[in-house]
Amino acid sequence: MTTLSHAPAEPGDHAKPTGAAALRRWLMEGLPESAGKRQGPHGRPDPGHKPHSWWRVMCLTGLDYFSTLGYQPAIAALAAGVLAPLATIVLVLVTLFGALPVYKRVARESPHGAGSIAMLERLLPRWWGKLFVLALLGFAATDFMITITLSAADASAHVIENPFAPDFLHGQNVAITLALVAALAAVFLRGFKEAIGIAVVLVAVFLALNLVVIAVALVHAAGSPQLTTNWWTALTTQHGNPVMVVAVALLVFPRLALGLSGFETGVAVMPQIRGRLSDTEDRPEGRIRGAHHLLTTAALIMSSFLITSSLVTTILIPAAEFQPGGTANGRALAYLAHRLLGEGFGTVYDASTIAILWFAGASAMAGLLNLVPRYLPRFGMAPEWAGAVRPLVLVFTVVAVIITLAFKASVDAQGGAYATGVLVLITSAAVAVTLSARRKRERGKTIGFGAVSVAFVYTTVANSIERPDGLKIAALFIAGIVGVSFLSRMRRAFELRATYIRMDEAAMNFVAAVDEGAIRIISHDPKTGDAAAYRHKLEHAATVSDIRDPRDVLFLEVIVDDSSDFETALEIRGVSRHGFKILQVHGSNVPNTIAAVLLHVRDATGVIPHIYFRWTEGNPIANLLKFLFFGEGEIAPVTREVLREAEPELPRRPWVHVG
Repeated sequence: MTTLSHAPAEPGDHAKPTGAAALRRWLMEGLPESAGKRQGPHGRPDPGHKPHSWWRVMCLTGLDYFSTLGYQPAIAALAAGVLAPLATIVLVLVTLFGALPVYKRVARESPHGAGSIAMLERLLPRWWGKLFVLALLGFAATDFMITITLSAADASAHVIENPFAPDFLHGQNVAITLALVAALAAVFLRGFKEAIGIAVVLVAVFLALNLVVIAVALVHAAGSPQLTTNWWTALTTQHGNPVMVVAVALLVFPRLALGLSGFETGVAVMPQIRGRLSDTEDRPEGRIRGAHHLLTTAALIMSSFLITSSLVTTILIPAAEFQPGGTANGRALAYLAHRLLGEGFGTVYDASTIAILWFAGASAMAGLLNLVPRYLPRFGMAPEWAGAVRPLVLVFTVVAVIITLAFKASVDAQGGAYATGVLVLITSAAVAVTLSARRKRERGKTIGFGAVSVAFVYTTVANSIERPDGLKIAALFIAGIVGVSFLSRMRRAFELRATYIRMDEAAMNFVAAVDEGAIRIISHDPKTGDAAAYRHKLEHAATVSDIRDPRDVLFLEVIVDDSSDFETALEIRGVSRHGFKILQVHGSNVPNTIAAVLLHVRDATGVIPHIYFRWTEGNPIANLLKFLFFGEGEIAPVTREVLREAEPELPRRPWVHVG
């Protein structure tokens, strides 16, 4: 097995670094970590980590999902007015009969925390699949980034509107939001660890307080029938036709899509769920069953809270208070907590809401730290520093600051962008399970999931047209990700890309049978496999390079499967064809694969191999582009460059001959 070598230690490496060197070492700490073991609640657990019961992991999901109760009722009332409860019922129906079945299917087909994006990556291979994944990463980044900024903005609203808050904090929403974002970054720069125990406490306290507030509000509404009558009168006056009521509720539903925010997180945390002893890596049935319990229970709890909270806030709170600048804007349930249960209880409610909203930002940051390294390095589309936690934290923090300043820490203004990210991810999940069902010829499920996909496509398009901010932010993320990805891919073009290399018995016999002195290998295009092509290639190499005994020459053929892949495992097979000995290997590109094979042959035999090429015909720039995108093109000079970077010692470097 060939392993990538590391540079030897320089004198003084073990001395305590100072200045810029110390800063760089601190920033790049943890770089060798694999993306699947990234810090934070969304990553796969450490080898020594013990998984948890599904209900405890549900609280981890709840940091994102349940925390939306802090602002969802106010957004619903502002968007739909007196129709908010009916629009919320539409949201609940979509949740229970659309999103929930979709994500239960995602949990079954992607049980290792990669979610629906991994399903689409498998269903859409090659470059189109990679580009589609990069676009989805842009929308996922929008979802997670807006989770951080919107949650912090809503937390700042709860701080300012608390009656015990100092006067100098009023009007300082942006400053408080930036302080919360900075505190979040400081936690991750120091090193964020999983905190399921904290999540359980925060979610339990938050839901208990919300239950008390909603129960008291329902009793108050029942004891004041005039308020309910006023709401019903306003509803029937403004929307007298029941059919039109339903139609309008469907039209405003896209504005309420924030209430669907927890499903992608629910499948992302699956590796944390304790399965059965009989679970295997390929079939973790216990973990999948636990994920189904998690998704169903979370959806039922959230649906109950959404309907009841929307009902009581719409009935009990004057419409003017939901407007920007109103005391219920972005904090409808907190408004009721203070009005119905006193300032002391209201302050406790505020503290709980601020804590869970801030921790929801931590959950989103951890999700980003797992999502980016999970895909981009594997695609060869990330610079070296993207494998370390702290540089990514700094990048995401700068982006969060820009978003906060652009939206002036407004919860309402960010709602459209947040909804766009959430809806695109759910739509992609619906499309993924539809394609999966179609591929497995499950006709009924294909029709059902297809209908759900159409509904989510409509919702996404409607939200994007009405509130294009999310689409603009996602477009910026996508452009940035694609731009950085392709620049990184070009910069890393000359790296060895083999995850491991193995030769079968026939291939080992071929290289072992070569006479002492040198192993001579001719690069050959596998598309021309007739005897005359091999004979002509051998005669040309013998003439140009003065090969004395052609019988000892081996041919090397690289079959390019998917040129969009970056890292691949190489299996070298020994094949006899037309009396010639051929080393055949499948890879994602020709030059890097040849270089990896040559180094492996050198290490396996102790003999420096020689490789023989003919110059590639055609325009050099066109050939370079063919290499970057199709794995072929300018093979000889690229192979030599890959070898030069991989083996700095010239006497140990395989020889490259071109004629």
